[in-house]
Order: sequence, then structure tokens, then C-alpha cells
Amino acid sequence: MAKPIIAPAPISWHARGAVLLLAALAWSATLAASLKVTVEDLHGRPLAEAVVYAIPATGSVPVLSGVPHAIIDQVHKTFVPLVSIIRTGTEVRFPNSDNIRHSIYSFSPPKVFTEKLYSGQEAAPVIFDKPGLVVLGCNIHDQMVAWVVVVDTPYFGKTGPDGVAALKDLPPGDYQLRTWYPAPAFEPRVDEVHVAAEGSVLEVSWDASTSPLPALQEPQKASP
Repeated sequence: MAKPIIAPAPISWHARGAVLLLAALAWSATLAASLKVTVEDLHGRPLAEAVVYAIPATGSVPVLSGVPHAIIDQVHKTFVPLVSIIRTGTEVRFPNSDNIRHSIYSFSPPKVFTEKLYSGQEAAPVIFDKPGLVVLGCNIHDQMVAWVVVVDTPYFGKTGPDGVAALKDLPPGDYQLRTWYPAPAFEPRVDEVHVAAEGSVLEVSWDASTSPLPALQEPQKASP
């Protein structure tokens, strides 16, 4: 007696949607490219702490999922890191690794706030909800300064000691690349760049002669 042929159960629209979504994600992952940016001063020396970010020519960026987090500590009366680049909507925590009190503040239009005096604990986190440059200071130690660049794109990075920043997971295409190094004004350099599927490389020159950052990296005099 022949066995009956059992037809496979039809795939539901929900299951089909899940399969198509996974296929789309796998396909998009294969299209992720990278952009390597080298930032140097006018003498060809690498610049560390330069911020670099890319904005798609179409203006379309992935939707922010969840709340990203960042940390800016205080160590030996110095903000660590001195320069940060974060996406709009990031929650920044301010621990205090010193055994003295600090009071962080910002008068920058993208984020105005003041943290009360605190020591041996962590200040309340702050959400940076507008793009732009935020300059941090301390109400007690005037020499303490830090820069936070808030951007409306997930494609960003900061240069290391070799002056190189690597931006990853960019869909191939045309971008507006913006580069900035701490300076008296927030005026990023803008370059039009095409990111190829196999990745792209770009060199950027920046006049760092007026930057306050090198002075802050020198040993500071003791202060109360």
C-alpha cells in the first residue's frame, strides 16, 4: 500500500516577512564599506583627537535604536577624554576618579547644564539631544576644558596617535565628510567623498596652530 504524500504546510506571511528581513540584513551587511581618514597638521605631523564624521549625500541615516552611552571622567583635574564625538541622543555619564570635588558645566547652546559639586560619586547623567559643539568646564578648576561634538550620523570616529580614524559600516555612496580639531570656532572642514564598496582612503590637512589642545596636554600647574 503506497504511503500518502503529505504536502508541506504553507509558509505564513509572518514567516515570509521574517525570512525576507533576514535576507535583506545579510545583503546589506555585504555592502558595508569603510572609510580611512588620516588627519595631519600643515607640517605633515599626525593629529590625534581630531573628530571625523560622514553625512550621506541623501541625508538618510539609520534610525537610532535605544539610547547610546558615553563616559567623560575626571582624572588629575583633567577631563578624560579631552575630546569626544557622540551621536545626538547619547547619555553621557560623569564619574569622578579624583578625590576632590568637581562641578561640570556648559554654556554651549546645544547643551546648557550645570552639575552640582560632587566627589567620590558620579554626577547625574546628561542626555545630549542637539547636534553641535559643547564645551565643558569645571566651576572649581578653570584649567579644565573638554570638547564634545554631537552629530546626527552614526558614521563618526576620532583619530588616534597616528592621526588615523576608521569609519566603518558605511553603505557605499557619496558622503559629505566633516573634520574638526579643537579650535577657537566650530567650523569643520568639509570634503565631498565617494565611499567605494571595497573601502576608501582620504588624507586631510588641518591648521592646528591656533588650537588650545596642545597646551592642555602639557603638564598643568598645581591648583587648589
